[in-house]
Amino acid sequence: MKLHSSPTQQYQTVTGYDDTGVEINAQRFDYSLLVMPETPPRPWPVASFEALTAEHFEKIEADQPDVLILGTGDKQRFVHPKLIAALLERRIGCECMDNKAACRTYNILMGEGRKVTLALILGEAR
Repeated sequence: MKLHSSPTQQYQTVTGYDDTGVEINAQRFDYSLLVMPETPPRPWPVASFEALTAEHFEKIEADQPDVLILGTGDKQRFVHPKLIAALLERRIGCECMDNKAACRTYNILMGEGRKVTLALILGEAR
């Protein structure tokens, strides 16, 4: 699904997505990644939801977002509280949803000027 007809280069915006990947400012990604409004997308070494560990969330904690939007793949799944305990201790919210909902929610929060991180689990990690 295309979300925007033209990319915006000021912020990292989800401009499209489908079952196998996502477009950030019209650049296609087919591997798990982290996206923040003012930082270029970067790989996130997560091969699957089942492979998530607390260490995967340490990279996100270091960025100090207000909220993490976790895209868990093609269906919504909920991460175990032990994995995100460090985030919760720092008062960083974590919302779990399927990838399509996560992309839409990220764009809304980013548009509101929130300090948000989108973490998407896509295909095999690189």
